[in-house]
Amino acid sequence: MLSLKETKIGVTFSVQVIPRASKCEIVGATGDALKVRLTAPPVEGKANEACLRFLAEQFNLARNRLSIVGGQTSRKKVIQVSGMTSNEMALLLSSVIPAVKRAPELFDMIVRKDIAP
Repeated sequence: MLSLKETKIGVTFSVQVIPRASKCEIVGATGDALKVRLTAPPVEGKANEACLRFLAEQFNLARNRLSIVGGQTSRKKVIQVSGMTSNEMALLLSSVIPAVKRAPELFDMIVRKDIAP
């Protein structure tokens, strides 16, 4: 299950990056992370910057609203989106993850977890 955590600043989620891919794309959700392919190499922070720019473009957000708060040198990163709730982020994620590669119950769980009973 893709986990979204609300913080004082916004919401965080995990991303698994695959550098040096043939094209930039969101592959789907694997385990607890969003799987993203990037053309940039994992050298001198190029893949990190490419990841933030690509996600900002996909989410239609300003680049300065996204930051990497964990995993600077790892393929598994924690991304923070400022000024957003987990419900808003769940909607954005459900719109950008390819429907073919997304388990329908994945985002049902996120929405249900965030809604008070």
